[in-house]
Amino acid sequence: MNFFTGVRKRVAEVAMVALAATATCSGLTWAAVSLTGNDVDVKVSAVCSYKLTNGVKPVGIPTFNESAAARPYTAEIVTNRGTVTFEALTDKAPCTTNSFSFLARKGYYDGSTCHRVTTRGIYVLDCGDPEGRGAADPGYFFQDENLDGAEYSAGTLAMSKAAPGRNGSQFFISYADPDFPMSSEWTPFGKVVSGLGVLKEIAGNGTRDGSADGRPKKDVVINSVTVRQASVNASREKRG
Repeated sequence: MNFFTGVRKRVAEVAMVALAATATCSGLTWAAVSLTGNDVDVKVSAVCSYKLTNGVKPVGIPTFNESAAARPYTAEIVTNRGTVTFEALTDKAPCTTNSFSFLARKGYYDGSTCHRVTTRGIYVLDCGDPEGRGAADPGYFFQDENLDGAEYSAGTLAMSKAAPGRNGSQFFISYADPDFPMSSEWTPFGKVVSGLGVLKEIAGNGTRDGSADGRPKKDVVINSVTVRQASVNASREKRG
């Protein structure tokens, strides 16, 4: 089940939101990530594994060192609309945060366009496809994690995906609390620490076609993503 398919089911149970969903039902279907080619299991540790696909912008496969991956980091997403900084949940989503850091350091996100914003029922900005269409993957995918009790309140970063266990590079950021409880299906891997106002301004501009779910009216381009990993001593203090 993809992101908006699950949301749409929940929308149908809430009368107020259901009426809104009826008007934009075609827009409430999350674009599936295209994962083509033969899957090749690449074991990187007892914890994480990444499977190869024919990505549109392959940059290799992440390696995984449990000690290094556990170190907290912040990531600064610089866009043409402003900067959003988040703290990665390395302790709760090590495979996901390891992948995001890898892609960021490879410049995978640089120049990509955030392809979707929603302004009713749920409130998210969706990014991570270098083609800006919501259909690409980075040349690999990996399993879900951190789903137990997962919620998507304002400031949450989580993976979007084509199907369970098919995470790649695409992610969404919640800029406001959803109008109803969302099912715990998408891996949360970060929390915004600054820049929430940037996201709200993007959403406030609406979509190109005026719907509640579509491409942002004003292009949102990721110029760069910079990962700043905590020192070893700081990591020990946080865990201690």
